[in-house]
Amino acid sequence: MRPEIVSENLLTDNPELYEHQFPDPEHRAGRFVDDVLRRFDGGRTVLDIGCGTGRDAGYLASVGHTVTGLDLSERMLAHARERYPDVEFTRGDMRSFDLGRVFDAIICLDSAFLYCHRNEELTAFLDRCREHLRPGGLLVAEMRNGAFFLGNTELLDGTRTRSVLWRGTTYTSHTTLWIDHAAQLLRRHRVWEWPGCAAPLHQRSAWRLLFPQELRHFLDLAGFEVLAMFDQPGPRTDLPWSADAALSTALSSDRLHVVARRRA
Repeated sequence: MRPEIVSENLLTDNPELYEHQFPDPEHRAGRFVDDVLRRFDGGRTVLDIGCGTGRDAGYLASVGHTVTGLDLSERMLAHARERYPDVEFTRGDMRSFDLGRVFDAIICLDSAFLYCHRNEELTAFLDRCREHLRPGGLLVAEMRNGAFFLGNTELLDGTRTRSVLWRGTTYTSHTTLWIDHAAQLLRRHRVWEWPGCAAPLHQRSAWRLLFPQELRHFLDLAGFEVLAMFDQPGPRTDLPWSADAALSTALSSDRLHVVARRRA
């Protein structure tokens, strides 16, 4: 039987379809975070901002971390609570959340950091992170690399079409990316179609593009010391994840990873 589809935002409103579209059976993202926390003495209590389906938070809990997940989507949180009962999940806005306690580490994966489009939003988010970290606590973030788009158009050339078969129904997306230079945003227009849908579903989103030195500046102003900034390895890079892989600091690929410590 075809599942009931909520289509205000097809993937985030349908967590099982989201995980089917973006599978991570080897827990590359969770293993990446666990490795970074161990390398940099990140402690055991973790706040996962933009936790989504809870997959990464659930993995981290399974290897001994005490994890709290934060997200805005009630549907994602309901899915996460059902799947990972050992993790605390709470609803909150990354720019204004107040949980009333501190953590050893905060993680922010899959470009969630970049949903802060304006400078004041970035400042507010980093302020919330500082207030929720113990002195010396770690902020670990993974995001698109603004520097990648300097003269590199491989992600911007044309429309990309992708189909995914889920529970007997094929969902097809047509995605176009372009740069809004004035706002310093990577904008996306995605059109979804599937058998039985009344009309194509149009969805628009955007991410702030940050250059490495610009990101360092925001972190410094917010009271963080950057310990590492690298493009590979990472959960969404071509180089396979490896616990003993060297960190690449060329910063020329699509992904940017940063590890920063809250100053006392």
